[in-house]
Amino acid sequence: MLGMAHALKVANDLVWSWPLVFFVTGVSAVWTVALGGAQIRCLPRAWRDVFSGGGDAGTGKVSPRQAFINTLSANMGNGAFAGMAIAVCAGGPGAGFWALVFGILTMSVRFAEVYLSTEYGKNKPASSNVGGPMLYLGDVIGGSVLPYLYAIPCLLFGMTIGNAIQANSIVMCVETTCGIPHYNYVVAVVLTVLTAYVVMGGAARVSRFSDMLVPLKVGLFFIPCITLLAYHYANIGHALWMILLGAFNPGALAGGALGFTVQQAMRFGLDHSVMANESGLGTAGIMFGFTGSKDATRSALMGMLSAFISTLVCFLVVLCLVASGVWDSGLNSMALNIAAFETLFGGLAGWLVSTISIIFGLGLLVAYAYVMHAVWMFLTGGKYEWMFNIIYPAFTAFGALATVGVVRDLGSLANGLLLYINLFGLLWLLPKVVPKIRASLFG
Repeated sequence: MLGMAHALKVANDLVWSWPLVFFVTGVSAVWTVALGGAQIRCLPRAWRDVFSGGGDAGTGKVSPRQAFINTLSANMGNGAFAGMAIAVCAGGPGAGFWALVFGILTMSVRFAEVYLSTEYGKNKPASSNVGGPMLYLGDVIGGSVLPYLYAIPCLLFGMTIGNAIQANSIVMCVETTCGIPHYNYVVAVVLTVLTAYVVMGGAARVSRFSDMLVPLKVGLFFIPCITLLAYHYANIGHALWMILLGAFNPGALAGGALGFTVQQAMRFGLDHSVMANESGLGTAGIMFGFTGSKDATRSALMGMLSAFISTLVCFLVVLCLVASGVWDSGLNSMALNIAAFETLFGGLAGWLVSTISIIFGLGLLVAYAYVMHAVWMFLTGGKYEWMFNIIYPAFTAFGALATVGVVRDLGSLANGLLLYINLFGLLWLLPKVVPKIRASLFG
């Protein structure tokens, strides 16, 4: 096991090195230019498309609005909440700056993957098991194998990061907050039964759960965070300066004693930004790819907006940690978030942070039931659905009760592979679709 853990660490360091940073940045920059900066210019239109009552309802298993809710539910997970605390601990406050930069930059590839998924999915039969990147990657060089090379690590990513890790986070939060020994077995059983219930209900049940959880997520996160920042309002200016300083001159913090480097700040900013908003992974494309929507541009703008909200969540987490003064306390992950909230909420902070984490993790776990079902059906040719209904809850149970360090590393490795494969496809298809996209965006 130690040999496997070491091999995974080496593989992750190799995958998440400078070449991936340059590749993600380069492809995102090319799409940003090709789209005329749509992630900034068209953001007001995206908000209108989400909240307008009309629009294309789609003819698929879920509507574009339901796909947006599911995507937002997946993007507001512990990758943003606990993940950014880990990023700050490992890469310093500068990781928050790079998470913001990469988050905004990669909104362009989120637009692209949702647009292509919707555009290519317009004319496919409703019974087809091919959707999202598995559909448009078929139109790329190597298209006979590329969809499968994408789907396999996607399945691994979803079962680990989207399922097992979320279950593990939920159990840890409940156990830490309640302080009851062996309570994790009860939580594991409840989670597994709930997951099985959602999975067997198909897309409609997943959407209903997401509809319930997303407003709860938004309220539970934004209200306490904004209140905390208002409490520390005098420190916000200095916190922003530290985040900027940490991005370009991290050695200036504490005289360089913390050992941060620009590469660390960028690497952890990129890693956890992508882990949170999933732009470039193609998972949002899977959710929108089965809507049967005829308006690919509207779907793409809605998908892009979910990435923007996730990026905002990431930056607010970092700002709270730095403004509250706890970022260099030596704590990590949820313990660091709790320390920040304790500066205002005192003894209630543990309960508040744990509740946010549980709701975040549950929303991601539920949303990924839909994504993984689509990937499973593609890989099996529409067969063995009953087996998926067993395997997905089984991963929930495993994640709830096991030590998941190796599982987390497997998911991170799959994450990097998905970026390489999907972004290659987006770059290849760019010349084919950009003229039509620009016409629909800017007339």
